[in-house]
Amino acid sequence: MSAPELASDALSRWENCAAFWDQTIGRDGNKYWKVLQEPCLGRLLGDHLAKPAAALELATGNGLCARWLADRGASVLATDGSDNMLEIARGHMAGRDVELRRLDVTRADEFEGLAREIKEGAGTRFDIVLMNMAIMDIATLEPLAQALPGLLAHDGVFVGTILHPVFFTSGASKNIQVRYSQQTGELEVDRTLVLKNYMSVPPAKGIFKDGQPQKQLYFHRPMGELFVDFFRAGLVVDAIEELAFTEADRVDSRIDATCNFTELPVILAFRLRAIH
Repeated sequence: MSAPELASDALSRWENCAAFWDQTIGRDGNKYWKVLQEPCLGRLLGDHLAKPAAALELATGNGLCARWLADRGASVLATDGSDNMLEIARGHMAGRDVELRRLDVTRADEFEGLAREIKEGAGTRFDIVLMNMAIMDIATLEPLAQALPGLLAHDGVFVGTILHPVFFTSGASKNIQVRYSQQTGELEVDRTLVLKNYMSVPPAKGIFKDGQPQKQLYFHRPMGELFVDFFRAGLVVDAIEELAFTEADRVDSRIDATCNFTELPVILAFRLRAIH
């Protein structure tokens, strides 16, 4: 399948899963959002949200992050390639200062339209560009990377969060060993991940919850590949975080629950700036 065909297929799957996604993560977000993503975004974007900011959100989904930005005083343009996602997001906005628009991040021409608005004075450069938990769903990052220098304000930042490429999109398998301690007699559980492939992992089908209408596509990128398009576009990383659950987040009733693997990060978050 060609890159454009993969991009179209990936987007079609999200169109089909939009309503189920909204029902699953909820209007106000799930555990991953509340425990990991939201606190991290507060740290990475705090300085920019301390004053009125113009924000562009890519792959807004049900609008969770767009609402989060707007509630912190930002003027937000929230975009998604899925019409169904945009319709759901629109229903959750409740009068916030958020403009919703269709934008497919795999298409350079759609970014060019946005850049043209800025150049002609019909739009503004952005203090914040955010893509939360969607980069691994995107078939190509080059159009986004090439567009960012023309979209960011002088001190603007791009923040991305993704499933950790080492421990998740690589296809690592969970390994659980259970034993009783000979010293204490107490049950001990060792949780590890077995990593077989990392450098070359083809697009893979996955799920965010059992029962979804259609599996989505994951696009794994090792670290070098993840950042190379951004570096070539003149962007630099100035902050990076690996987000893991803690003992307080454990689910004892599910021995294999991801939140029980407290030594292995679930999410990689990073912040980019343009070199001026």
